[in-house]
Amino acid sequence: MSALEAIAPELRQIAENSNAWPFEEARKLVARRKRCPKHEVVFETGYGPSGLPHIGTFGEVVRTSMVRHAFRVLTADKIRTRLIAFSDDMDGLRKVPDNVPNRDMMARHLGKPLSRVPDPFSNEYPSFAAANNARLRAFLDQFGFEYEFLSSTDCYTSGRFDATLLKMLERFDRVMAIMLPSLREERAQTYSPFLPISPHTGIVLQVPILAHDAKRGTITYEDPDTREHVTTLVTGGRTKLQWKPDWAMRWIALGVDYEMAGKDLIDSVKLSGEICRSLDGVPPEGFNFELFLDEKGQKISKSKGNGLTIEEWLRYAPAESLSLFMYREPKAAKRLYFDVIPRHVDEYQQYLKAYQRQDLKQRLDNPVWHIHSGNAPQPTVPISFSMLLTLVAFSNAESAETLWGFIRRYRPGVTPQTHPELDALVGYAIHYFRDFVLPQKRFREPSESERAALLDLRDALSQLPAGATAEQIQQVVYEIGRRDPFLDKTGKIKTKDGKPGVTLDWFNMLYQVLLGQEKGPRFGSFVAVYGVKNTVDMIDGALARSA
Repeated sequence: MSALEAIAPELRQIAENSNAWPFEEARKLVARRKRCPKHEVVFETGYGPSGLPHIGTFGEVVRTSMVRHAFRVLTADKIRTRLIAFSDDMDGLRKVPDNVPNRDMMARHLGKPLSRVPDPFSNEYPSFAAANNARLRAFLDQFGFEYEFLSSTDCYTSGRFDATLLKMLERFDRVMAIMLPSLREERAQTYSPFLPISPHTGIVLQVPILAHDAKRGTITYEDPDTREHVTTLVTGGRTKLQWKPDWAMRWIALGVDYEMAGKDLIDSVKLSGEICRSLDGVPPEGFNFELFLDEKGQKISKSKGNGLTIEEWLRYAPAESLSLFMYREPKAAKRLYFDVIPRHVDEYQQYLKAYQRQDLKQRLDNPVWHIHSGNAPQPTVPISFSMLLTLVAFSNAESAETLWGFIRRYRPGVTPQTHPELDALVGYAIHYFRDFVLPQKRFREPSESERAALLDLRDALSQLPAGATAEQIQQVVYEIGRRDPFLDKTGKIKTKDGKPGVTLDWFNMLYQVLLGQEKGPRFGSFVAVYGVKNTVDMIDGALARSA
């Protein structure tokens, strides 16, 4: 009996009513299985290896894995599930990506299947597709995903798709009737769902089909170079399908029950679904997620290489923060750029701490339950990532040892050995500071009223007793900020002691003048870690710079 089979009935009952989106999706599959009984449920994600793997590719796998786990919970793990990571490596190379070496060499292979284009990176892999597939698989393995990798080239050439290809040839006219209304008039004149692979050049040919013979399993086309009529079998890798018919064929041939897709593919999902039904298949369940955008609000593209790569995120943050980014609001468009990383590192830790005090119903709505498949670890990080970034920024720390000096003073007994996760965050913070914060540091000069406030803050901090807590320090910071122009005059900011509130302008000024950046952690907590004397010296330095 698996761990999920032993789950208490009350957990499944809560899961059946949970508003968490993975459970909402999983309930679709439970209903589907009642309509179409099967001995297993197959999940699929697709990857186009025309460019380097990016975070969007990973996002499909991690989100689909969350739905898969939710389904296993709802069914007590009594139904076999499989996750197929499918690579469309039979697609022709339409253009050379901007972010690869040896572009001239690749240009000589335009039109060929990606699995027949030489590896531009090295001689390690037999093809461009194989190199990218290996990178994808290495990353998925690093995350511990349970999946089955399939190559389009392997499926076509091994005969795995043959039966469904022959069925599509038999229903050729029906498929054309579905596709033609979606095409421009010029494109419709030459369109065919089948694309022959030239036996001479190896290129995926975009040519009209002159004749098709379902009984013989063949199509006839005109060779664009010789003008000769060529008849070829559609099976055995001699042809491939246009991608919308290909998608539908794949769903049937592989028995796919669930696949999500980007919002830009809504119409394609509908067309592929119609083709699937025309072949007596049932389109899979799924939903359309919103697209990731780069810092300019443009859609992320593998070939352009804009946005973030998987390796880049993991240089600056742990994998769990990336999983949190993928979990949250999958149907909302989100910027995927470096500045979103620190927030997701800290919010992951906040969710992890909240998880420990939550009841079962609340836990199933907590992202960390889905990130860790119901086995969330204990929180072990006593300092926020934003605090570490601020410490690096204030101290210009170039080594982990410097940061650990501050940490030990704030949290005696905490060491890299006792808290390896915190030690990893220290390294991430130093990388992030060097690459993004330091180049953007811009100190502004304080106004006369701000100088007066900083002098008062300096004096007040100097008078604090040794060992003052973060809360005591924060109260001093608030008291000094209760003056024009930082006083809240709207009455909207409520305080526990009933005193007037302080606007964010006060804290923004502290970070802009003292740190050279727009934001930072709670100032009292920062002073407690950095040290009161160090903070006083920092204020003196800022005032001297602007004297």
